[in-house]
Amino acid sequence: MAQMRTWIEPVVAAAQVASSFYDTALLLSVKNYYNQTITFLNTSDSDTLQKDISNFYIIHNLILGLTPLLSAYILAKIGDKQRRKVTICVPLFGYLISRCFLLPIIYLNWPIEVMFGSAALNGLTGWFTTYWAGVMAWASQGSSERRRSVKLIIIELVYGLAGFAGSLASGHIFVYVKITNHPGTTLVICSIVLYIFCLVYSIFVLKVPHEISQPKTTGVGAHGQETGKTRAISTEPTEDSRLLDETSDGPLGISTTGTPSKVFIALLFASAVLYNISVDGSVDVLSLFLLREPLSFSPEYIGYGNAAGYMVFITSFLGVFILSRWLKDVTLILIGIVSFSAGIFIMAFVRWTFLYFIARGVMLFAIIPLPTIRSLLSKHTQGSSYGRVFVMLQLSIAISGVITSVVFNKIYQATLDSFSGTCFILSGIIAVLSLIPVSVTAYRYSALLHTESGQKENPGHG
Repeated sequence: MAQMRTWIEPVVAAAQVASSFYDTALLLSVKNYYNQTITFLNTSDSDTLQKDISNFYIIHNLILGLTPLLSAYILAKIGDKQRRKVTICVPLFGYLISRCFLLPIIYLNWPIEVMFGSAALNGLTGWFTTYWAGVMAWASQGSSERRRSVKLIIIELVYGLAGFAGSLASGHIFVYVKITNHPGTTLVICSIVLYIFCLVYSIFVLKVPHEISQPKTTGVGAHGQETGKTRAISTEPTEDSRLLDETSDGPLGISTTGTPSKVFIALLFASAVLYNISVDGSVDVLSLFLLREPLSFSPEYIGYGNAAGYMVFITSFLGVFILSRWLKDVTLILIGIVSFSAGIFIMAFVRWTFLYFIARGVMLFAIIPLPTIRSLLSKHTQGSSYGRVFVMLQLSIAISGVITSVVFNKIYQATLDSFSGTCFILSGIIAVLSLIPVSVTAYRYSALLHTESGQKENPGHG
């Protein structure tokens, strides 16, 4: 029972269901608000509606992405100093309060711009940047190196399954479950109740896991027995208290100096940021793409579409769980990037509902890259610095995501009348570019592997 209290999965699941309910309610509330505005102005231009919704999300996402810069790193430092719950509880509290802002918009017809204040509050309390970094640090601290890659992908699986269930239910709840005459009220209330559960559970039930010590392993033969994924990196912390361990074994079980270690981390950061730009860029406009002709999804189909997106969490988990027995982490990352790239190129030409779900199906391994990159980073980082490393990665992702949101939404608006799939083509190209840093990582450390082997065979040289 004590061990079960360290599991972060119940919080991740409930928070993601709550988020799925809220996201659907927000999207449809924004659509209804601007649709009423257009009707009031006696216009019926669907492109105008698309641009209004897009402009709202540009500002909303800009606020969400930038405001965590003021708090995320501070919260991460507090979390690393034996107050790990701070990075979980503070963002959850921000989520809870900010979600309440949608109720007066639905009930009292407040202007939709009130949601910009909601986004600011959410960001100042850390938002997803701090929350997800805290979750990853929590999971890393409570898992061994051999099991860490699988542990992190299990967290992603729970996140995806909860999102799948929440998205699937959200459209039906919006249409059929009405406790008032105001559409979306039920979804928002359910979301708030779930966030209250998450916060109470985190404060009173959740127990900080003890860090699992690792046996000292060096050399090329240091492989993980349980998952095989530690073949890609075998690093052990030394007594050095610096943020990055510059004397530990490098990623392929090679003894390296500080410089290769830093280059390795920089390359992984670059690959993660590029890949996230490609994903965020497509996701930012995908919801608008589904509302517009020729798809014109109803609330139920919006839920189905979002649920299909969450199915990739299941297939990605199965991919890591099965393929990690034979493949290195870097290879898994490459497979995930290629899977997403192929699917998003298909998405650019979707004109029928069935083709949308085919494109989603091709992305079956699209979730693998980011958790696997985080796993590699955690194996190359001091345990006492997990929070700061993960939050720096999340901040890099958030900052690039802000720019991505603005650029992709503007491109989408500009190409509505010519080719609405332009953003998806651009997203696919950026995803392909993200292959370069991780490929360089694989090549660089394969070369170091051969060099190290040569030195062992010829100890009298070099």
